[in-house]
Amino acid sequence: MSEMLGTPENTPAPAADLIKDATTASFMADVVEASKEVPVIVDFWAPWCGPCKQLTPVLEKLVTAAQGAVRLVKMNIEDHPEVASQLRVQSIPAVFAFKDGQPVDAFQGALPESQLKQFIEKLVGEIGPSPADQMVEAGRKAFAQGQLPQAAQMFADGLQQEPGHIGAISGLAQCYLQGGDPERAEQTLALAPPDKVNDPELASVRAAIALHAKAEDVGETGPLRARLEENPKDHEARFELAIALNASGDHEGAVSELLTSIAMDRKWNEEAARKQLLEFFDSYGPTDEVTKEGRKRLSSILFS
Repeated sequence: MSEMLGTPENTPAPAADLIKDATTASFMADVVEASKEVPVIVDFWAPWCGPCKQLTPVLEKLVTAAQGAVRLVKMNIEDHPEVASQLRVQSIPAVFAFKDGQPVDAFQGALPESQLKQFIEKLVGEIGPSPADQMVEAGRKAFAQGQLPQAAQMFADGLQQEPGHIGAISGLAQCYLQGGDPERAEQTLALAPPDKVNDPELASVRAAIALHAKAEDVGETGPLRARLEENPKDHEARFELAIALNASGDHEGAVSELLTSIAMDRKWNEEAARKQLLEFFDSYGPTDEVTKEGRKRLSSILFS
């Protein structure tokens, strides 16, 4: 599937036009004068500041998504402490918003993305989805329609526009897995930033990769169904049938078989059916309808 990865035809405006590093000497031009044309956000940071490393990439993402309505200027206070001192910055990260040559808003500390978005929208109005977000959404639609090459290209383009985008990484990994290349899917997941490796989207793909490996060891469904007709309590056959059904995309059927096994004998093989069912739920994701309905049915069985 490597041919699906190409260079996107449409690329976003160069980040240098919207995001730059400033010095004490350039502060007047980069911030004060520039803010008379468009609002400017100043991010005071330092290389040793852990929260700064979390905050700055999100600010960059949101400023890029604003498509020119606001600019971001970053100042390393170790190299250029004078401006931060004049603004009485006492801890970092510290972020100031300038408009018409004057500071109009500020905060200290790392905020979640939703609050950062609100901070910027107070300056410039509503921010739409970033170009990378738009690509990922289009990729998901293509994937749902079975258009695997197109989906993979869109996810790859989104990842090129915003390296580390979790939606793009998980979507591209799903494309590789669906295309029969679990090794490439694993390699794609490794592109996630260290602080996001446990993101639920990525965990879902990892669970799907694990299930793919199990499915390779399971035979055709016909003989398994025949075994169950002969002996409905053949839990091993029902377990393998569930894995085979899941691999074929019949999630409802797979969940139903495991629930049947649990209802018959929940302790079979050290609760193997229940454990496998939870793996299915992890791979489908918490918002999937099959997951939600399956969890309800499982609770009903376990607490009956």
